[in-house]
Amino acid sequence: MSQHHEPIVRTPAGAVRGSRERTGERYRAIPYASTPTGASRFAEAAPHPGWTGIRDGTRPSPSAPQPVRNFGRLDLSPYFGPGWIRGEEYLTLDVYTPGAGDRRRPVMVFVHGGGFVTGSTGAALYDGRAFARDGVVLVTLNYRLGIPGFLALDGAPDNRGLLDVLAALRWVRDTIGVFGGDPGNVTVFGQSAGATLVAALLAAPAAKGLFRRAIMQSGSGTGAFTPEQARRITGAAATALGTEPTAEAFAGIPDARFLDILPALAGVDLKTATATDPLAGLSPFSLVLPVQPADALTEGPAGDVELLIGTNTEEGHLYLVPQGKFATSTDTDVLDVAAATGSAPEAALATLRALHPDAAAGELRSALLGHALFGRGTAKMRTAHAELAPGRTFAYSFAHRSAAVDGQLGATHTVELPFVFDLADEPWLHGDTGLLGRGPAPEGLARRVHRAWVDFAGHGDPGWSPYAGGTDSVEVFDA
Repeated sequence: MSQHHEPIVRTPAGAVRGSRERTGERYRAIPYASTPTGASRFAEAAPHPGWTGIRDGTRPSPSAPQPVRNFGRLDLSPYFGPGWIRGEEYLTLDVYTPGAGDRRRPVMVFVHGGGFVTGSTGAALYDGRAFARDGVVLVTLNYRLGIPGFLALDGAPDNRGLLDVLAALRWVRDTIGVFGGDPGNVTVFGQSAGATLVAALLAAPAAKGLFRRAIMQSGSGTGAFTPEQARRITGAAATALGTEPTAEAFAGIPDARFLDILPALAGVDLKTATATDPLAGLSPFSLVLPVQPADALTEGPAGDVELLIGTNTEEGHLYLVPQGKFATSTDTDVLDVAAATGSAPEAALATLRALHPDAAAGELRSALLGHALFGRGTAKMRTAHAELAPGRTFAYSFAHRSAAVDGQLGATHTVELPFVFDLADEPWLHGDTGLLGRGPAPEGLARRVHRAWVDFAGHGDPGWSPYAGGTDSVEVFDA
């Protein structure tokens, strides 16, 4: 394709050349903030100084430094993306638009998951073609991860990855108009760690006026570490690096070294007098907040925002099935999870057994994990938002069971994403190791889920009644 046919958009920071696709135009690797290097990795992101000439927006962005994640028999590369693509300028975003110009289309800004340590705009699952096809301008973004993004350090602001998301939302407010988007109709949506970041945005004073709607897919409104918990991780990191726990001391350490020490942070005991580990040991990083987002919604834009929120019915399976731990789980394993994730493990277990009298140990272990990681914090957020903004909370439950890993994977964490992005028929999601397993995706489910997200972003109504307590106001997605 000759450059003559490639679209060019002039942003306040400079011109960007994109590529034409069947459903619209795509602009990649646009910087929304200045490059985080050295000491600036531990500072709030500064606005990008801009560029002269025409920037090439046809190639993928570098990604935030991140470790390789392995999920046993399951190929999760469409979710995690290509891993660490080295390059300093990774605070970037991608824009998919039906067409640049002066149309005012709904805007959706996606915040990826990956346990606060992995993920990028390069993940195949976040392809925005279906959103552009349906009249939405989709923005996907990278943010700082791991130690640069979330480690609490003296001399540095907390939650730098969240500050990056705020910077990207300000970029959207100031710039998305030239891509055909309406800065007054922005929906921010995220999955997993990304949804927990969305929860924080709902409670953040700095987020007021930056978006009109929010979607939380399998996140938590109670997923933040307390400052005391964060200090334990900081202490372990400083010890592993042989240095002081300050931004100044960390400034000279290369990113690769930060990745080397991540295994040393995996076993830190985060149980305190007032809190259990909200991530059940799955990641040493989260938001660091004195008050959980679900308890601080009046501080932020939540009362003025419509919220679509839900979880999958078997979230915990992802952490047990592909690794072969689901079938081999014992009663001791179940009790260990109950003890790690709650203050009254025996009582929690008794309640769960009464609800599921025929459940095997693997199912109970998965249910406890799923509830601790996502269910509990989603329920609290849903209730808190419905009380603050009556009639503006919409709840869903995703119940379609993936046939992956010998039919065992089920309606687990991440399985809704191909349906939200209307990519469920892509061959790379199928087969023996694919997220959706052998055989075709159920007819019409992706269309239904994707349409609900698009309708919600367009006018605040996903197609069912607002949440009013109880299960009858929760929309269930299943084949």
